[in-house]
Amino acid sequence: MAKQIDDFFSMKNTVRSLSESDKGKTMDYLAPIKAFARTTYKSIYIIDYQVKGFEYVSANPLFLCGHTPEEVQQMGYGFYFKYVPETDLDLLLRINTLGFDLYEKQPLEERLLYSITYDFRLRNQEGKDLMINQKLTPLFLTETGQVWKALCVISLSNEQHAGNVKVHKQGTDEVMLYDFDAECWRVQEKIKLSEREQEILQYSSRGFSIKEIAEALFVSPDTVKFHRRKMFEKLEVANISEALSYATHNKLI
Repeated sequence: MAKQIDDFFSMKNTVRSLSESDKGKTMDYLAPIKAFARTTYKSIYIIDYQVKGFEYVSANPLFLCGHTPEEVQQMGYGFYFKYVPETDLDLLLRINTLGFDLYEKQPLEERLLYSITYDFRLRNQEGKDLMINQKLTPLFLTETGQVWKALCVISLSNEQHAGNVKVHKQGTDEVMLYDFDAECWRVQEKIKLSEREQEILQYSSRGFSIKEIAEALFVSPDTVKFHRRKMFEKLEVANISEALSYATHNKLI
């Protein structure tokens, strides 16, 4: 059966009507989002589940595949059908179902605390695949608990394969990771970096070399290398660039 845009919208999260109270929540809410978009290298867009489309798309070119923000906003979910490879499009549809199935089971008063992250490929106008990470978090719920509007933040992924579906709850150190082989969610503790590892990452993010980090921390370069190796093992990454990307995505620094 051919996939359709409506496949992205769960029957469990159908927003058919909005109360005056719902509508009152959104007065000028886009202004701070637009300001944030101007200060970050990440791409940002807003999903409106009532109209089944995009309400806002930032000007960052990472997500645009050569289009203007206005063109992508007009395309809405048609953008995915044009620029996401078929296998990853199937994955996105499955993640959509998994996410809303899990979300429906959470207490209404806690639903705004959850966010979901995952990786998939975008194929740009030159036919080159780019692995990106998308983080989706609800902005507004209806009075009955459906997600009305959601914020999506896109950045480059440090993963080699699509998927990697994780659900985070604000205020906890637990992460729910979806196991596609066992078809179930698994709870794991959030990775914690030592104070020294955080210091090394923070200096690395400022462009410091190993020698410069060692001088700043009053330790030897070999000590910095030791902590870096232990950190790479902990994060399961191969280099400092991947470590920075992972730590940023997962709020470890």
